[in-house]
Amino acid sequence: MVISFSLTLLLGVVLFFLARSGNIKWGPAIVAILFGFSLASTGAADPIRDFLESISNSVSSVDDSINSSGP
Repeated sequence: MVISFSLTLLLGVVLFFLARSGNIKWGPAIVAILFGFSLASTGAADPIRDFLESISNSVSSVDDSINSSGP
């Protein structure tokens, strides 16, 4: 799924730059990554994925409506 990969990449880059700038230390960053991996294997993964997918679809539909009502 392209959206999931893009979101994962974006969050990874944000987490990297937060750790690099000192806004978040490497310890909490590693804990956040490990938490994400463990969360993905629980029953909460499907509702979270559905929620993020609905947000993605909403943003896409807004983008489509903006582009279709152009000049």
